[in-house]
Amino acid sequence: MSVTPAPLGPITTVTFTAPDLAAVSELYETYLGYRVVTRTEVSETQARAWDAAAVAGRPMLELAPAAAEDFRFRVVQASAEHYVPFATHGWNAAELIVRDVDALAERLADSPFDIIGEPQDLSFSADIRAMQILGPGSELLYLTQFKKPVPGLDVPAPRCDVDRTFIVILGGPSMDALQAFYADRFALPRAPVVESRVKGLSAAFGLPPEHRHPIAALPVAGQSLIELDEMPAAAKPRAARDGELPPGISIVSFAAAETRCLRGPAGEILELVEAR
Repeated sequence: MSVTPAPLGPITTVTFTAPDLAAVSELYETYLGYRVVTRTEVSETQARAWDAAAVAGRPMLELAPAAAEDFRFRVVQASAEHYVPFATHGWNAAELIVRDVDALAERLADSPFDIIGEPQDLSFSADIRAMQILGPGSELLYLTQFKKPVPGLDVPAPRCDVDRTFIVILGGPSMDALQAFYADRFALPRAPVVESRVKGLSAAFGLPPEHRHPIAALPVAGQSLIELDEMPAAAKPRAARDGELPPGISIVSFAAAETRCLRGPAGEILELVEAR
């Protein structure tokens, strides 16, 4: 069955699971400057679309950056037990654009967020500096500052100290399969593959921190990107209990030409939301 390619982007929502929504809202408001914009429950329609019937009726909240309305973190109440980011295929992290990553590291030093990567310039560009934190739902966030524009990377300028997700990080067993899916489904051009440090990925598989992994950055509309990581052969699909969402980052939503959900080659859930 042929699929008509559709435009994709920007990233509009990143959904993750967490056992305590009150803890999520307190941390995101206090330390990241996000604000709660809705408190609701997962509808039957949403649960069916996500192929996660068990989450229907579960408490859910949405948070937005302090100075923006075009992005949301959506959090569904569920256990994150036994989930380790980068140990399995799928959506492994969300990368947020920030103004000053070193100042943010000082603010987060005594917070309940787990700092798993202190601020460091990226291996392929000294003009990009990032840190990594783990939240109360075991969601992995990269906090990234661009010191100046980097040729070939069209990224947004931060509108507040911690702004929207502009990159999502997807891990799978085959770079070729990942690139082929997004090229065939969404007419995204294949991206050059580079070797880069991905410390979380290395740590999950006992590799040295400086180990280089094949990655590629797929640009989508709206100054957003999908980072594709080819994972070690030992990585496995992310298991979800019957009727539940995958733990950690479960769904990434993109503006598109139609509204529907689908699964990608690494088991990732994409939610397409008709652009208005």
